[in-house]
Amino acid sequence: MVEDMGDERRCRSAAEPDFWRQVVRRLGTALIVVDPTGRILAANPAAERLLGRAAAAMRGEDAHDLLHRDAAGGPVPREQCPLLRSLAERAEARGEGEICLRGDGRLTAISWSASPLRDDSAFQGMAVLLTDAAGNRSTRRERAAYTRALEDRTERLTLVAEITDVLGQTLEIDEALARLGRLLVPRLADWAAVDLRVGTEQVHRVAVTGPGGRHAAQEDWRERLPQTEVGRAHSPLVQVLNGGDPVLQREADVTEPAGSALAAVHSGFLRAVGATSAITVPLGSARQVAGALTLVRTDPESPFDTEDLKVVGDIGRRVGLVIDNARRFGRQRAVAEAMQRNLLAPLPRLGRLQLAARYQPAPAGSQVGGDWYDAFELKDGTLALVIGDVVGHDLTAAAGMAQLHGILRSLAWDRTGPPGAVVDRLDDALPAITTVPMATLVLALLEGSPHTGPWTLRWTSAGHPPPLLLAQDGQAQYLEAGQGLLLGAGSSTVGSRPNATQSLPPGSTLLLYTDGLIEIPGSDLDTGLTRLRHHALALAHEPLDTLCDQLLVRMPPGNTDDVALLALRMPS
Repeated sequence: MVEDMGDERRCRSAAEPDFWRQVVRRLGTALIVVDPTGRILAANPAAERLLGRAAAAMRGEDAHDLLHRDAAGGPVPREQCPLLRSLAERAEARGEGEICLRGDGRLTAISWSASPLRDDSAFQGMAVLLTDAAGNRSTRRERAAYTRALEDRTERLTLVAEITDVLGQTLEIDEALARLGRLLVPRLADWAAVDLRVGTEQVHRVAVTGPGGRHAAQEDWRERLPQTEVGRAHSPLVQVLNGGDPVLQREADVTEPAGSALAAVHSGFLRAVGATSAITVPLGSARQVAGALTLVRTDPESPFDTEDLKVVGDIGRRVGLVIDNARRFGRQRAVAEAMQRNLLAPLPRLGRLQLAARYQPAPAGSQVGGDWYDAFELKDGTLALVIGDVVGHDLTAAAGMAQLHGILRSLAWDRTGPPGAVVDRLDDALPAITTVPMATLVLALLEGSPHTGPWTLRWTSAGHPPPLLLAQDGQAQYLEAGQGLLLGAGSSTVGSRPNATQSLPPGSTLLLYTDGLIEIPGSDLDTGLTRLRHHALALAHEPLDTLCDQLLVRMPPGNTDDVALLALRMPS
């Protein structure tokens, strides 16, 4: 009962005029009340502070005549006043940036919101809330600037992540730099230039990207790195190439005189593209600088800042790693390719038989594999033909190929027998005396006079693609018999490998090849075999060297494996 009486007293006090007068007085937002004609009935203290006028002085005054002014401080015609219009329409209204005259004579921008006041449905006037539009604009500008800063930071981080991902997809320096330029221009800069160290005392400008893409004219120079001038050179390029920190150049810095021949070329580049700010960072770390990256902006209203410097420095470190990896890969690839080519023995010359072979390394950006071919004469005059592929694509695979190449020759020479028996012995020796985990190959023996024939081919296949036989009458067949497990599979026993036999008619052509010739990413093996058959038939009457060259040309691009090809043509 006591609690009910307390609630009743609180409800009664909230309905009394004195309570609401206290609410209005303590309201932090400026409030004025006007009657239906626009005269001020009341103003709270917040309105007094905002308008610089005492409430008593404003009471009874026409709000429009007292307060409303144009941008120059002059009076505003009554018919143009949105507050008077809302009074006439007795409807809610808002205004932004209206100019009011303060009591101290200063003009201030006001935003306002007016709501009708009614008493038993009778229109009594308007309650008008006023806020400082200038202060609101300042707050909005601060918020917008903060939002833009967050967006810029997000964009920078996204760009760094994208560069890391894209550059990680290639091991070719030229391709990496082309991708880098496309990512940086125009998203972060108007121009980008890359200078790489070549040897110990030279630097080459290898890539310049502008608004129109690569700019060959700006790439065309070569200059020795002035190691002895580091202490006197003001050039950011010289500094970072010698292990210095990233450099941010403002517009005044760009026009500084050059201190060396290399610096002069770099300064000339900045002037030629109209640089107003530039960033130069090392590619790699201070201990191992692969080169330098320079980014240029030409708009004086959006120069680079220290945040940009940090981001570009991070990009430079990542690009330096890519270049270092690519160079290491290139050296390894060159060694493997040289070793592979040197181990491919010259083809024998046997009577009227024709032999041709090709070895094609994997495309740039891929690793050299373990593909090889071989042809040699045995003690009894039989011609041995070999095509093989060691599992893997690196220097280890190439070394494994060399081991198999030598061991297979020795086993085939050591004793006569069917090709399956020779490969059985090779498979048995594989884990004991080689580093090869697995491999595929075809070993074929050609029996018959090298001059007159007839010729019989005996072969076995250790999981290798089947040989292709082309006849003079336009027929073609894959020799799919004689298939056994690949070397290193571990489940074969001596004497278990199958042998197959096929007579070779005069004028026919036999093709042995590795899977790099028929395997194309996104395509199945049957499609590759059909494609090879089609092209080989079209070239069957061409000279053997032409046939080999054209087969390599005609097979579609996209393969990332190396290719070995061995062709034998019988006399007509």
